[in-house]
Amino acid sequence: MLAIFKTDKGRVRPQNEDNGGIFLNIHGEMLAIVADGMGGHKAGEVASGIAVNDLKGHWEEVRTALSPAEAEQWLRDHVAAVNKKIFEHAKENTQCEGMGTTIVAAICTERFATVANVGDSRCYVMNEQGYVQLTEDHSFVNELVKTGQISPEDAVHHPRKNIVLKAAGTQEEIEIDTKTITFEEGDKILLCSDGLSDKVSKIEMEHTLKASLTKEEKADRLIDLANQYGGEDNISLAIIEYAARDESRCKEC
Repeated sequence: MLAIFKTDKGRVRPQNEDNGGIFLNIHGEMLAIVADGMGGHKAGEVASGIAVNDLKGHWEEVRTALSPAEAEQWLRDHVAAVNKKIFEHAKENTQCEGMGTTIVAAICTERFATVANVGDSRCYVMNEQGYVQLTEDHSFVNELVKTGQISPEDAVHHPRKNIVLKAAGTQEEIEIDTKTITFEEGDKILLCSDGLSDKVSKIEMEHTLKASLTKEEKADRLIDLANQYGGEDNISLAIIEYAARDESRCKEC
């Protein structure tokens, strides 16, 4: 598999509170993470850092190949543990009060990909069925769409679209969404923070992923587009491509 993670603070924010990366275990199986931190002065950076560092450390300790069911359970267990750790850290450090982070993470193997998410950072997948959003946003605006109060088109420009209803660390217990899909040669996965998805359309993402570019060039193009459209938020993304076996390697890990 080929993979890359990139992050950019955007054109407006004074610092980057996003975090993430591509991490391998002993079997060469991949964990990709994007975490979008939120909170007081630099507290979002603390929350997203705890999330990524903890998940990375536990993933590198995995010694057995996981089944899809085991991968879903691993993500639920470890994201729940991260949630408690951030929550306790915020209780013990007043400067971090109210901090939290979105998390979208994907375990990618040569048989399947398992995705977990909390918040509004997203996972998209491109395969023979097309380009689709795999995760569901835990956001105020998405609830309005689900209940028929506004249309998906209205949601794009809704003044409260950045209100997140669920984030790791903001409460002692959280529910984590998980989903497993078949991951086959030629398929692509994109994880991203809302700094990308709020600015770059689904069609633009799809065209970029299909373009005859390296993964680094694709990542740079997506970040450049988000910045061209305002860049008001931090922008983070991970691209994972299922390549032919003789091409398979991890870039920018």
